[in-house]
Amino acid sequence: MFVPLHDTNPLKSIDYQYVTVSLIVLNIAIYLIFQTGWFIPLDEENLAAFAAIPAELMGHGLGDETILSPFLVPDRFTLVTYMFLHGSWIHLLGNMLFLWVFGDNVEDAMGHLRFVMFYLMCGIFAAVVHSWLMPDSELPLIGASGAVAGIISAYLILHPNVKVWVLALWRIPIKITAYWALGFWILAQFANLLIDTEESVAWGAHIGGLAAGAILILFMRRRGVPLFDRTRGGA
Repeated sequence: MFVPLHDTNPLKSIDYQYVTVSLIVLNIAIYLIFQTGWFIPLDEENLAAFAAIPAELMGHGLGDETILSPFLVPDRFTLVTYMFLHGSWIHLLGNMLFLWVFGDNVEDAMGHLRFVMFYLMCGIFAAVVHSWLMPDSELPLIGASGAVAGIISAYLILHPNVKVWVLALWRIPIKITAYWALGFWILAQFANLLIDTEESVAWGAHIGGLAAGAILILFMRRRGVPLFDRTRGGA
């Protein structure tokens, strides 16, 4: 419903969002190098070796399906590797846009090292929740959506009143508060989890990431960083 474009929410504790930018660069680089076919193309079998597959993570196996890949990636490692792969340019750009707009202030609230840990933990918990909800699924889970969902819930708890420029319905630029923009997005994830019977989007992973971010921000933010800041900022 809303595509974030920009918020004017200045950094307070760090000079620059090095981790946020590094994550964006890393995700884009992996997509360009391995997934576009331009440099070192990986076919679907090899990409699946790095994806999180619920049936494998839950110990159910793949039945008659077998992944034929020279890459032997332990299942527990795929809880990390899966979040650096994306299914398409749109998938990648959507996640990176949310990460760019909202990640810097969450990184600012935690510091660089804690933010790395926060990002990875949100992504890991997202995959675990998705696997728990769909334990027999053999579809590979890829994408940073779970980790980014954690950033979204953390940002909403930190800065619900900040004004954000968004594209409504993909074409109309408007300025609204974060709790409207992100609140609608969060409600949409729960609604889709209940009504979408397809497995093409891992709504459960989004919910898992949201839950992880909401809990972790309570303990991982710097001392003195307030929750539900009343500052509206500008945009």
